[in-house]
Amino acid sequence: MECPKCGSTNIVKNGSIHNGKKKYACKDCNRQFVNNPKNKVISQETKELIDKLLIERISLAAIARVSGVSEQWLHDYLNNKLKKKSPPADLPARRNTRTSTTA
Repeated sequence: MECPKCGSTNIVKNGSIHNGKKKYACKDCNRQFVNNPKNKVISQETKELIDKLLIERISLAAIARVSGVSEQWLHDYLNNKLKKKSPPADLPARRNTRTSTTA
């Protein structure tokens, strides 16, 4: 086994991750990694469901549970959406509903 960062074979076991998969550490560059990681692709349908749930103001923990994504992925997804700063097309723009009273 080689380190994915530096290619060294000076590798030691370093515990396990949340699902029980073994974690390793490179003694040369201190990189921690999992052998053969699997990236789960989130479908467009799931992303649309998440968008709807976000509009309903449901907690992020609940959205993660219902949609089957990790809370970290959900935070990253939300942050990326907020960076784009484009308001959703199906929501009207907010208006100031406060009325100022001057005496």
